[in-house]
Amino acid sequence: MTKAREVFAALAVAAGFSALIASSALAEDSSAEATYRDIEATLGSVPGFFKQFPESGIAGAWAEFKGVQLNPKTELDGKTKELLGLAVAAQIPCQYCIYFHTVAAKANGATDEEIREAVAMAATVRHWSTVLNGMQVDYSQFKQEIDTVMAAAKAKSQ
Repeated sequence: MTKAREVFAALAVAAGFSALIASSALAEDSSAEATYRDIEATLGSVPGFFKQFPESGIAGAWAEFKGVQLNPKTELDGKTKELLGLAVAAQIPCQYCIYFHTVAAKANGATDEEIREAVAMAATVRHWSTVLNGMQVDYSQFKQEIDTVMAAAKAKSQ
């Protein structure tokens, strides 16, 4: 009888795991569907790239996108976030992101001049990063020199 109980217990555990896996799959499907409904409610439609993202991760990906990028209550305003996104996109480079962040920056009030300046800043940072890294500038010395320059600038402005 002990052997029969062990087999029965093993079958019960296996059935429990199967139910758990099935319920998780259903939760993922319903979570993906709920996420698509939220995307549509927020954006007016569900862009194809959201549908191409794995359903198992779309809820988290959308939560990050909506919680940071679309959230009007973050420390950075929408225009600043989109100009930062454009500067990063220009560095990657990613034509999709460049287009998106340019359009989104304009939608958040950025002017053409601000867009050009954000891209120029990205280029300036890339230039000096190349110089500093390529010349293997001593990092400790660099920090000391920058701290000195910033202290002087602060004193001068007061």
